[in-house]
Order: sequence, then C-alpha cells, then structure tokens
Amino acid sequence: MLVNEKVAIEHGLKTDEYKKICELLKRVPNLTELGIFSAMWNEHCSYKSSRLHLKKLPTKGKKVIQGPGENAGVIDIEDGDAIVFKIESHNHPSFIEPYQGAATGVGGIMRDVFTMGARPIANLNSIHFGSTQHKKTKNLLRGVVHGIGGYGNCMGVPTIAGQTSFDRSYNGNILVNAMTLGLVKKNRIFYSKAAGLNKPVIYVGSKTGRDGIHGASMASASFDEKIEEKKPTVQVGDPFTEKLLLEACLELMAGDSIIAIQDMGAAGLTSSSIEMASKGNLGIEINLNKVPCRETKMTPYEIMLSESQERMLIVLENGKEDSAKKIFDKWNLDFSIIGKTTDSKNIELFFDNKQVANIPVNTLVENSPMYDRKWKKAKAPKKNKFKKEVYNELKVQDVLRKILSNPNICSKEWIWQQYDHTVMGDTIQKPGGDSGVVRVHGTNKAVAASVDSSAVYCWAHPLTGGKQIVAESWRNLISVGATPIAITNCLNFGSPENEDNMGEFVECVQGIGEASSYLDFPVVSGNVSFYNQTKEVGIKPTPSIGGVGLIKDYKKMMTMDFKEIDNLVLVIGKTEGHIDQSIFARTILDEKNGPPPEVNLFNEKNNGKSLLDLIEKGLVKSAHDISLGGLIVALSKMCIKGNKGIELNKPKNMINEIEYLFAEDQGRYIIEINPKNLKEVKKILTDNSIYHQELGVIIDKEMIINKKTKVTIDELKSYNTNWLTEYMSY
Repeated sequence: MLVNEKVAIEHGLKTDEYKKICELLKRVPNLTELGIFSAMWNEHCSYKSSRLHLKKLPTKGKKVIQGPGENAGVIDIEDGDAIVFKIESHNHPSFIEPYQGAATGVGGIMRDVFTMGARPIANLNSIHFGSTQHKKTKNLLRGVVHGIGGYGNCMGVPTIAGQTSFDRSYNGNILVNAMTLGLVKKNRIFYSKAAGLNKPVIYVGSKTGRDGIHGASMASASFDEKIEEKKPTVQVGDPFTEKLLLEACLELMAGDSIIAIQDMGAAGLTSSSIEMASKGNLGIEINLNKVPCRETKMTPYEIMLSESQERMLIVLENGKEDSAKKIFDKWNLDFSIIGKTTDSKNIELFFDNKQVANIPVNTLVENSPMYDRKWKKAKAPKKNKFKKEVYNELKVQDVLRKILSNPNICSKEWIWQQYDHTVMGDTIQKPGGDSGVVRVHGTNKAVAASVDSSAVYCWAHPLTGGKQIVAESWRNLISVGATPIAITNCLNFGSPENEDNMGEFVECVQGIGEASSYLDFPVVSGNVSFYNQTKEVGIKPTPSIGGVGLIKDYKKMMTMDFKEIDNLVLVIGKTEGHIDQSIFARTILDEKNGPPPEVNLFNEKNNGKSLLDLIEKGLVKSAHDISLGGLIVALSKMCIKGNKGIELNKPKNMINEIEYLFAEDQGRYIIEINPKNLKEVKKILTDNSIYHQELGVIIDKEMIINKKTKVTIDELKSYNTNWLTEYMSY
C-alpha cells in the first residue's frame, strides 16, 4: 500500500519531511517504509532538533573509553575494569501508565548497559511530579515508584540513589529518568557496529507483540486531551525474562562468537537493525516470517515498529549459530536467525516471499533531518531587594520547620524503602546520602554515583542553571570521597518548535558544556526528551545529570552523619547571602522571580579538589555539600543522620542571620574534623586560598543556633521525615 501526505502527517512527519523521503527514495514509500521513516526520523531517535548543539559538549577525557554514540558511555576505573553507564527518559509512557512506563524505563536502560557486556551493578532515578495538591500526583508517584522497584528488585540490581521533586509545571507531564551502571573488563566491551558480509543476524529474547507500537513517535509529541487513547503505545515489561536475557547474553559474551549486539529499545527492530547496519556501513536483509511473534497475523509494519521488551539483535560469526542457540535454549528464550548482513547498504525486508521494504540505510541515518531551530536568549533576571524588616518578623525555628518539611527538601525514605538497595551485597552507601556507593566486588575500590537536576535554577536563567547542575553533581561525588570522572545527561524540555523552550535547551546545554569542560567532567552518554508539555504549556527546563566517580579505597568513603561529640564543624566556601530562587524565597516569601546563585567554576574546582585532599589525608570525619535550603538545612541533615547536635558560633562579619542560614550560594561544603587536626586543615585550606570558617562544635541531642534558638534532634527528624509518609498514607 502506497501512502500519501495525510498518512505521513498522522505518523508525526512534517510535509517537507514527507517530500524529502519521496525525493530520497525517488518514489512514494509504502506503509511499512513510511512507518520506518517515522520511527527513525522522530525527535526521540534522530535528535533532529538537538544534534547541532549536543556536538558542542565535551565528550573526551583521560578516563573515557567510549563517549556518546553507543548504547552507553564507558569509563576506565583502573585495574582493567570499566564502568558502563547511561541515563534515559521514559516520561510520556509513565504519565499514561505509571507502573509499566517506569518499569520498562528501568528495563530499557539496563539493556543498554548489558548489551555492552557489562553486568548491571546499580540503578538510580530522577523522578519529577506535579504539585502535591494536584489530583493525579499521588497515584502517579505511587505507580512510578512501584514500577521502578518492581523491575529493579526482580532483576536483583540495587537502586542506590535518586532524586524526587514536585512542581506544578509537571502536572500534565511527569518525568521519569532511569540510570544504570554496569561493570565490565576493559577487554570485553561489546559494540553495536555490524561487520562482515553474509553474517547471520539473530533475534533473541521475548516474542514480538503489538505493545509499544509508535512508542518512540508518541515520545516525540505533545500531550492533548486524547492522552488516554495512547495507552497501547506503552510497552509491557517482564523483569524475570530480562533476568534470563541478561544471563544468556553474558554467557554468550564469554566466548568469541559476537560481532555486534544491540538492544531493541525505542522503535524496536527498526532502530536496532538500522543502527547496526549504519555503524558498519553495511546492508541488512531480514525475513520477517522468522521473527518470533506472540500474536497472530502481525503485519510487517507491526513487527518492525513493535517495542515489545526484553529483546536483542545480534550479528554472529558464521558457524557459531548452533552453540549460541544452545545457550538461549538453556535459558528458555527465543533464538531465531532472521537475516544476514549484505553489501547492499540497504535495509531489505521480506514477508511471505515478497519484498515489503527496501530503503538505503543512509537515508534513514545520515540523511535524517537536522534542524537549526530558532531560539530566544534568556534575559538575566533582576535581583530582588528583600526588606530586612520582613526577616525580622520571622522566627528561625518556624522557618526551618517549614523548609525541612517542604516536599522538595523532606526525606524521601518512603520512596527508597521500596527499592532493594543492598542486593548483590556490595552497596556501601545507601540512598539518602550525597551519592550512592557500591564496592567493586572483591576489591577495595568503590564507585560513587549521583543524579541531580535543578529546574528552578534552569528556568530562572538556563545558562547558569546548566552550570549549576553539573557543579552539584561534582560536589555530591566529592562529598563521599570520590574523584569525579564523567557524567551522563537526560535533557527534559518542552517543544523545540517553541523559541523560548528551544532557547532554554540551547543555553542549558551551553552551561553544561562550560562546567563539564572546566571541571574535566566529560559527558559520555545521554538522552534528549523534547515535547514534555500538555497542549502549549511546557515543563520547566529539567536537565538531569548523572555523575560517576571512583573511590580507590572504600575505607576512605565519607558519609554526612556527624560522628563524635566535641568534634569541630567547618564550612568551606563563602556565604554571600544569595536568597533569590532559594527554597526560602519561594516558600516563605512566595517570591518566584530573580536570578539563581552564581556559579564560580574556579572555586568549585579548587574547593572540591582541596576537600578530596583533606579526605585522602584522613583529616575529615564527615562531609556534606550545601545545596537546596542552604547552610542550616545541610547541618540539620547531618544532625539527623548522626543523631547528634551542634552549637553554632556566631560568625564574624555575619550578613543578616536569615540570609546566612538559608542562602543557596554555590561551591560550599560542611566538614567535621577532630580538634587536634584544626591547624593542619586550616593550613591546607589557606594555602589553597579557600575561604573557610569554624561553624561550631558537635554536641548531644540539640541544635543551638543563636544561643537562644534550640531545636532537638527529635524535632528536626519529625520536621524532615514525616511529610512524605503522611502525604502518601491518605
């Protein structure tokens, strides 16, 4: 069946894109071919609005083995070991069907990692929901958390860290970003580049069904009032089958039979076959009658566009088919030789002895659209002039109580208690700290990972916000004693066809690039998710950054809990009193305007590296970076974790007390030290020109803020730990 422009538009293609397809093919495509073009040319797969800008990101470094362009990024962690990692979005499916949307997001990112030969060792997530007053928020949160836990727990992979936020901009479009780390030997990494002629192309894993058809296209469109009709585009996951697939693939990878391997993710068999052929500059011929199907009378169109889960495509060496099949038979998984590599440089599909598609691979990949979208530069917001009389009316304890129980500050224990965070037996820092940490099994090494985002800062000023979120990731790794190595990013934005939204994207990417470059913290993998909006209203710009670092000796790992009474507490970095865009300004003063705090990359690098030096020398007992909520919130969390208090000194030359306690100036850390080491610590910090102050001394059971304000640790705990549990209980 040949198609027309109307059918192309129904597939999410633009009129000029349809015309370009006809020109490239020198004919009108049939329906199967059009479906393939719509999948490969949509925003989710082609990055047509973002490629131009993503090329500017720093992607290389001494520890980078593989940067963007493969299933995941790979970094060297010494001793012949490497970490494979990536973060990806599953936003639209999770809003439509929260359990399966979140579950298959976790399953998909794990396949991206183990398709490269790495055994997954840790999961993380960054999840964002609408206002806590919105009628859908509770059910969406409950469904997403159950989906993440349901899949990860069944796979036996620990969820070691994450981030959750609430903002009304996500009322109609939640964000679910899933991240996985895997461990592999450097000499056993597998890639997706097909090679050789007449090599067998193998389909393995689950059977193909009608679930998920048009999933990638749905992820590249805005939501409207017909959202419920899109439920059939959400994939259905089976973690038990994926566990079998993981073990079967790793068993096959122990031999020498695999030439290339690719996960069937977005756009399923279409994207996996075409990407393998494109990277190898080859053609692929597929007999669709050989594809294992679980439903009857599936058409070539449905088979190629299905996004059924737990499937892989493999190019094998000739003569290895029987031994490979035995492995997959043992694990009770489908194994079918569905085609071969060719020198045609085309994707050729056959069904019922007829050719049903014949498309040059380069028309789908190299000739896919790349747009230089119009965008607007964000104006620098004016600073607010807060009247000090307003501060005088506030009681510190009342403000602290409100901020510690704020949905974006409060403990997320209700969430992470539902995840298995200790399975595999190597988790040495659980959720709730600055970063999750897993030991490299059987060694003294450990890998730290965190995931962060800051939509509020990025919305206020995208360039600064982009820098800040990279710096936040850097600080979170350093706070646990890890040397930062590289990041992965998941860039969640509204429609790129909107000049304001596109401007937010461009400037956030610029900020991410500047910070990554300066901090030697390259971007090795990632994902762009556009069209996160309902009708014409987009979300706040939300780039999520997943950072990974190495601790050479896990015994030197830091935690944030205060350790010992009479130890001294210091702050590294200067507090200038930046209140604009802080939790304090937004929740206490109800002021949503103003610039985010400035990011001084020199100070970030200098402060962070100096803190690592102090940790390496054994001079630090606990550490925590200062971020949302400011100094007093960071101290409160250290008190809560350690079940100890602090008596704060009145700092010299203190700015207004409220600004001092609740400002969100960047580049700051709190550290605990033994009094006997004070002289040495101060010398190191002074020699490195680092601003620091003695904050106070650790005491028992209460926080004394200004001689007269006293808050018990039990009160701090009740402020911080109860809100989410109570919210979800009714």
